Amino acid sequence: MEDDARLIPLSALQHMLFCPRQCALIHLEQQWAENRYTAEGRILHERADNLGHERRRGIHTAMALPLASEVLGLTGVADVVEFDESRHPHVVRPIEYKRGRPKAHRADEVQLCAQALCLEEMLDVSIEQGALYYGKTRRRKTVAFDEELRALTLRVITETRALFDSNHTPSATYEPKRCDHCSLIDACQPQVMGKQRSAGRWLARQIQFLDE
Repeated sequence: MEDDARLIPLSALQHMLFCPRQCALIHLEQQWAENRYTAEGRILHERADNLGHERRRGIHTAMALPLASEVLGLTGVADVVEFDESRHPHVVRPIEYKRGRPKAHRADEVQLCAQALCLEEMLDVSIEQGALYYGKTRRRKTVAFDEELRALTLRVITETRALFDSNHTPSATYEPKRCDHCSLIDACQPQVMGKQRSAGRWLARQIQFLDE
């Protein structure tokens, strides 16, 4: 792309599907705060990034591999990419490290699928699956890059680009399961913002009633 500033970080896709407001606070307003959960995730990523490269039993493992897609306008870094050289053609598998456990939503899977899309463009290969490694379970969860996940990923890319182009931070909506563990809850203030919107709607209804 002509303007590198328009490139979407791969991490923004995960943020976008989890919470568009969180995505805007981080990537548009450049706000960040760390809590226990983000610290655990950062440490997990640092351990993966510091390993470098290794070969074992025909598998070449690359850590902290830079990724980009000119077609989709994406940029980022893969925690781990495995190149299985024992098979022909070689099998490529992106591996993303996450703290905690597998989640009900598909935000982590979308981020991983976007990594696969970058690798397919960069290496001119087809990638069928990758994996998410969760720190709590210490197990890999295999993720198939099927048509449904690819379509969801492309949709999230489009929505994220629209958010970036708008340069507008969405309003806050408080959802305890999502908000209470978010490191940006103080900056976001979803409970306060929600009450302000409710008060605003009430006032608007009163004004409408008086006009009638």
